[in-house]
Amino acid sequence: MLPLLRPVRSGNAFEETVERLLQAIKLGVVPHGEKLPPERELAAQLGISRVTLREAIRALQDAAFLDVRRGRYGGAFVVYEPPRPESGDLRRAVAAMGQGDLEDALTFRMAVECGAAEVLASAELTPAQRATLVRRLEDVNEAAPEDYRRLDTAFHLSIAELTGSSLLAAACADARLRVTDLLNAIPVLGPNIEHASVQHAAIVEAILARDPDAARRAVAEHLEGTAALLRGFLA
Repeated sequence: MLPLLRPVRSGNAFEETVERLLQAIKLGVVPHGEKLPPERELAAQLGISRVTLREAIRALQDAAFLDVRRGRYGGAFVVYEPPRPESGDLRRAVAAMGQGDLEDALTFRMAVECGAAEVLASAELTPAQRATLVRRLEDVNEAAPEDYRRLDTAFHLSIAELTGSSLLAAACADARLRVTDLLNAIPVLGPNIEHASVQHAAIVEAILARDPDAARRAVAEHLEGTAALLRGFLA
């Protein structure tokens, strides 16, 4: 089960199903080469019929995001991979988005991710929740450059998911998706990864210490660094 795949509204079931699945694929929640959950589970989680789900999967197969394989070991496998960054990609992405929308997206992300960290740091976590958070931190710290963005996304989304609020998890996923194409358009830089790992550790330390103010400050500092990096490549 994928936490960010919340039920869709009946009026636009097909379109929203495509949107939810694309979100999971583009954020790397289901990475390249892996398959979506079984059809029965996915349809129940999204609150849709299996017919609607099949239509959405077929559309994503036609758009080269999924490969549907039949047989005992079949399923809908993700074939999408983020493109390697090339010169001019970031400017084109921002031009398509609009400078005003970029600043709005960065503000939105700051608000929801800081809020999620504050909420989680205010809660008494179970041993399993604490272990999940630490594991996500270890995963991103040990990530190879080609897998860094996906595991960084998983780390950030886990903070919202661990609050237990599906609405907050969905908001954080939406905020991340709004900047995903921008982040994918800049190279993964060693010094930036090293700096981010220190900031990620500070976020986890504050949450585990149940210090909401410190958690909010740590997330804000980290996201300000990401925003500065984006603006730097646009300068």
